[in-house]
Amino acid sequence: MTPAPRTPRTPATPVSLYPELDSTALGAFVTALESGDVTGLAPARAAEIAELRSVAVFTRGKVTGADGDLLDAGLWRHTGAQPRPLIVMPSPWTGLGWLAYAVQATLFAARGYNVLAYTARGFGGSEGQVEVAGPLDIADGSRALDHLIERTAGPVTKIGFLGDSYGSGISQLVAAHDTRIDAVVALSSWGDLGEAFYENSTRHVAAVRALLDAAAKARLSPQTQSVFDNVLANRDIQGTLRWAEARSPFTHIKELNRRQVAVFYAHAWHETLFPSNQTLKMFNELTGPKRLALSIGDHSGPEMTGLLGLPNRIWTDAHRWFDHHLKEIDNGIADEGQVLSEVMWSKTLEPRPTWPSLTEHVHRLHLAGGGELAEQPEAGWTATVLCGVDTPATVADTVVTSGYAEIAGRPKIYPTADIDRTVAAVWASAPAPETTRLRGTPKLRVTYRAANPGSTFVAYLLDMAADGTAHIVTHAPYTDLGSPPDSLISADIELQATAYDVPRGHRILLVIDSRDPFYGDANLPRATLAFTSPEPTPSYLDLPLG
Repeated sequence: MTPAPRTPRTPATPVSLYPELDSTALGAFVTALESGDVTGLAPARAAEIAELRSVAVFTRGKVTGADGDLLDAGLWRHTGAQPRPLIVMPSPWTGLGWLAYAVQATLFAARGYNVLAYTARGFGGSEGQVEVAGPLDIADGSRALDHLIERTAGPVTKIGFLGDSYGSGISQLVAAHDTRIDAVVALSSWGDLGEAFYENSTRHVAAVRALLDAAAKARLSPQTQSVFDNVLANRDIQGTLRWAEARSPFTHIKELNRRQVAVFYAHAWHETLFPSNQTLKMFNELTGPKRLALSIGDHSGPEMTGLLGLPNRIWTDAHRWFDHHLKEIDNGIADEGQVLSEVMWSKTLEPRPTWPSLTEHVHRLHLAGGGELAEQPEAGWTATVLCGVDTPATVADTVVTSGYAEIAGRPKIYPTADIDRTVAAVWASAPAPETTRLRGTPKLRVTYRAANPGSTFVAYLLDMAADGTAHIVTHAPYTDLGSPPDSLISADIELQATAYDVPRGHRILLVIDSRDPFYGDANLPRATLAFTSPEPTPSYLDLPLG
């Protein structure tokens, strides 16, 4: 079957979800793995190749996947007959395919693992079509494991799957269906794909466009193309959610829990492709061994330096996770707590025993008519927002790449004085008398009146300095599609989780507007949203404090 014709479109920035990876450098690394000739390579890479070649053999090849499709792959194997653990690595959402893992797979192999990294169907040198972690992708993962087992000289002890981004979702789903798998490392992953595409019923159009742009040279199946087009065109929402449900690890969590599969997640606080709350939902329902590292940045940014072969704490913990759960090494990772969060912007690392333990208590601030976040509720006010006009309050400048600026210590600066109060509603707290330690998931309850059927708003939590400049703490969109015109709508939403220190003297700013280029909105042009706070259902912001 040939893919449905694609509508020509100009790719938006970025055209790659992995802008830091250099295919030429990775290709040279792999060529040196085969030949042993390290001429021109950096000393660190040359040393890694020499270490690997002293204990194991690397070969490129093909894995026969589902339906007989051949998948491009790299194989790192030891020739000795002693018992050995195995790792399978499905590729990220990139034409680089398994090459993205070349350095890390080499490091795992040098530490005694047999490793197979393969390119997911439809990408790069692999046959087939992109199914987005569908049944064929799950079957491919098991076939890749079969391939690795058949080429392992001695007994197999335990088995892990590791993936970044797309490969992480496939890894979780394969682990849920294949009883041979003992542990998973899922970096920049998703738990509920439907929630990632339709957060609070709001379409993540920028994320879908970024996925399409990054797969411009891939072969999308007709169903995949149709689903992405439907999200962008705002049609067949229920069909998309049904499609996403089967591709969501959360749907299959009972099997992971039944077998107590050990799962390590790494995620970015300002993730724009797979927002953190849907992964947190998955994480909190897991009952087996689990760990979650949350870091400054955006999709795949925190782990990127490890893919480049540089020191990286995410990858260090991935190695420790597999060493503990596949090799049964007592390296202390099981005693360090389930959660490790990197605090914005100090980069302090805070371990916690569980996710709920991040929040010690909740401080409620009420939305007041004078634009204050007040200690007591106030009824009777109205703040009207004109729809259809963007404001300087936005999620980020770009998908993925804005996160690299954050990691480098250059987060986006928001000029709050430029936010037009006719197209946005704004509330500010009093200056903080001391550092405010936000830890957990902020929650917003707000009541508003929409004159037309269908309405959307985006709520942003900002940290505002005395000069009026601000940084984003977190945000969330909200869409109502079912209320009759001119009715009061009560919205209870969770903003994306955070670990953020608001400095002494700064104010917490809540901004609500009707439009953000990251999202599709249901508002009619020039419509209005009138926010208020009825006595029976006061509007408030709950701040989780640690």
